[in-house]
Amino acid sequence: MTPTNLWNDSDAPAGDGLASLTYRSRLLGSDRTLVNIYGGNTSTKGDETDHLGRPCTVLWVKGSGSDIASITDKGFAGLKLDEVLPLFDRPSMSDEEMIAYLDRTAFETGRPRQSIETLLHAFVPAKHVDHTHPDAIIAVACSPNGPAVMREIYGDRAAWVDYIRPGFTLSQQIGAAVRENPQIECVVMGKHGLVTWGPDSKTCYHNTLRIIGEAQAYLDAHRQDQPYGGPVVESMADDDRDALLGQVLPVLRGAASAEKKSILLVDTSPEVMEFVNSRDAKELSQVGAACPDHLVHTKRVPLFIDWKPAEGVEALQAKISDGVARYKEEYKQYFDANKTEGDTMFTPAPRVVLIPGVGMVTSGPDAMGAEVSRQLYHRAIVVIKGSTSIGGFVSLSAPESYAIEYWPLELYKLSLKPAPRDLEGQVALVTGAASGIGRATAKRLAAEGAHVVVADINMDGAKEVAASIPGHHRAIAVSMNVTSEEAVQAAFHQTVKTYGGVDIVVNNAGIASSAPIEETTLQDWDRNQSILSTGYFLVSREAFRVMRKQGVGGNLVFIGSKNSVAAGKNAAAYSAAKAAELHMARCLAEEGGGAGIRINSVLPDGVLSGSSIWDGKWRAERAATYGLQPDQLEEFYRNRTTLKVNVTPEDIAEAVAFFAGPKSKKTTGGVLTVDGGVPAAYVR
Repeated sequence: MTPTNLWNDSDAPAGDGLASLTYRSRLLGSDRTLVNIYGGNTSTKGDETDHLGRPCTVLWVKGSGSDIASITDKGFAGLKLDEVLPLFDRPSMSDEEMIAYLDRTAFETGRPRQSIETLLHAFVPAKHVDHTHPDAIIAVACSPNGPAVMREIYGDRAAWVDYIRPGFTLSQQIGAAVRENPQIECVVMGKHGLVTWGPDSKTCYHNTLRIIGEAQAYLDAHRQDQPYGGPVVESMADDDRDALLGQVLPVLRGAASAEKKSILLVDTSPEVMEFVNSRDAKELSQVGAACPDHLVHTKRVPLFIDWKPAEGVEALQAKISDGVARYKEEYKQYFDANKTEGDTMFTPAPRVVLIPGVGMVTSGPDAMGAEVSRQLYHRAIVVIKGSTSIGGFVSLSAPESYAIEYWPLELYKLSLKPAPRDLEGQVALVTGAASGIGRATAKRLAAEGAHVVVADINMDGAKEVAASIPGHHRAIAVSMNVTSEEAVQAAFHQTVKTYGGVDIVVNNAGIASSAPIEETTLQDWDRNQSILSTGYFLVSREAFRVMRKQGVGGNLVFIGSKNSVAAGKNAAAYSAAKAAELHMARCLAEEGGGAGIRINSVLPDGVLSGSSIWDGKWRAERAATYGLQPDQLEEFYRNRTTLKVNVTPEDIAEAVAFFAGPKSKKTTGGVLTVDGGVPAAYVR
């Protein structure tokens, strides 16, 4: 079946230059069965005028590290083709020499570094060139019978080049194959991908789709009724799997995050389940990566957990712990066997974990990283399915894999990413996060790199806050009534299913009431205790349960009050509950210390702006206590402080970020007042 033709003449830019190349590239990138995320590269050659007004031919080629699905005109490097083409006649060239040379041929400054495979595009004598990683082609390229199968599909219309690492020699071989065989229409790169071309952008795009379609038609004709040897495990029922994941994901995340925190993503799609439940999945998954472009994001092989649902959750937890430990040791051996001077080992934990009956779990430094790993292993599953239908699946050897994974030119792409922030890879759950202090805290922790769970009884407000936090899947809204044991447990379960676990929990949800003791009803007393004391207890208990399963420590921050340590006139119910919070935090600091779980408290006072509490009758009640009008409270609170300032939600969020981050890593049971200086509340 030919891939869907998305070309639309009415949408395509006029002409056949850089704009048309961008349009073609984005069409190809929109179909991940054709081009891996961040993979592939495209080019065009065109006439331009340089900065001195001289005519020259420019090779426009995808810049390193970009994704052609979203590339813009600015994402392409421009090189003077006449200065590049003489390289074809060189006998050899190192990667370092190649990059240094190409840098000197730049047509324009300020553009990204050219793709690793730039010379491939230069040496193919066609105006437009596509290098893609189509599932169908890679299935052929990763078959032990690849060259023979290619001839069956294309006859003498295609050339085959054996696998070597991308660079000068591979580009020279492909260029020679095309120049010496003008009748061919494509080059198939062993264990790697496809090169196609055309005289104009539209024809090049159609040629790429047609060539891929022929390979797909061949695979369709050889499709097996029982791929991967057929099923030997039955998928768990959704409810059973859901409950099991709540128990095992923290164990997996903790084992995989010992060196560096990661975000987990679960995939239970039919394609994944067909593979992980099959007879041959364990063996096939350990052959190696389906494409060199996968390696940085999936590692050479996934971790396969040899488990069946009948064995139970405790057996799975044990096998996960043992499996991750074994995987790390084997990865270290792989690194030691292939390293060269100056290499620094990546985190040795698996990026892909396969569990029969359950599905696939991928990890990354953030949700986007986990998603990239998920997408790429999906592509691997499809490739394995195709390859095994035509004779078997082969991959790069361990040394070949290492040469890609630790290739300086590949590492250059990673260097383009911003430096990690303090809370990268961490998950923070903030209660009462739909407004005020909670909202400011959620945004502040997200700014430090955390993935944030915005928990609140006000779901509309929680969704609004979550939607305001930028980045791929960086925040979710969950419903949480902190007085309900079931609701708190459900919120933590949703957090675990979404991100794999939790590292930071901010106990912030609250209310306030004010009345003389004679007028304080039992309902008022119970409500304050239920939300401020019992609520903090229920949230903390669930946090401890998840963090102990992870086994890598954790961080709780309690939002107390000036009233936690200073008497509050006409606020006995509120003040007593706030005092209970503070002492609970100190008790839990003692309980959590041995597990590396820190608990600290922030004590604000008079935070009126943006607060749903102060928007209610609490403002009027507190004003009445001091004989003031409600609109005089800000001035009153400011003037009673030593610093003569009002405290904002953002001020409290800064204190939370301090306790949640590495700068306070040796502090637990601590108290930080953020009240402008209220002498009665000085901690002593």
